[in-house]
Amino acid sequence: MFNVKKFGLMALAVGMMTAPAMAAPKVGEAAPDFTATDVHGKEFKLSDHQGKTVVLEWTNNECPFVVKHYGSGNMQALQKEARAQGVEWISIISSAPGRQGHVTDAEALKIAEDKGATPTTIIRDESGKVGKMYDAKTTPHMFVINAEGTLVYDGAIDDNSSPRASTIEGANNYVRAALTSLKDGTEIATSKTQPYGCGVKY
Repeated sequence: MFNVKKFGLMALAVGMMTAPAMAAPKVGEAAPDFTATDVHGKEFKLSDHQGKTVVLEWTNNECPFVVKHYGSGNMQALQKEARAQGVEWISIISSAPGRQGHVTDAEALKIAEDKGATPTTIIRDESGKVGKMYDAKTTPHMFVINAEGTLVYDGAIDDNSSPRASTIEGANNYVRAALTSLKDGTEIATSKTQPYGCGVKY
């Protein structure tokens, strides 16, 4: 005898197994568009910012690797350099409720103020939707998008994965290099690297 309930469950299981996973974004292709609400309660839609270079920075204020770059002032200096060039800098917090680095809107703003950070805006991505769309793996994990909306850099902030702030000096900052190349109209020498840091707390 045909068991409709059993067949339905089997079909659902097969469908789950064959459903394609969300593809990670690729350098050289259009950056995935997304809409989110920032910590000021305003809508942010990535595609509305075409015509400007955009940096996406995944962050978690409790992560030792984020502390390395903010405690030393390295990330703030990079933000100021980028903003001075007209770059839009978006800090994204994908820590889920109850996980390390989860904050309220007010807490995110206070942390940025206390550290002297100057992103264009901050987005709390509690559901992890944006983080998973970009396959953001670590904090920090950096993405650079050019004025045409193309992803041109994906990876680590620099080439020294130590959590010690003393290693920043002398490190090759990939994000700064990518922004400089975009400004100068030259080819980005390193467009994809392995990000390092704490795993994003989805």
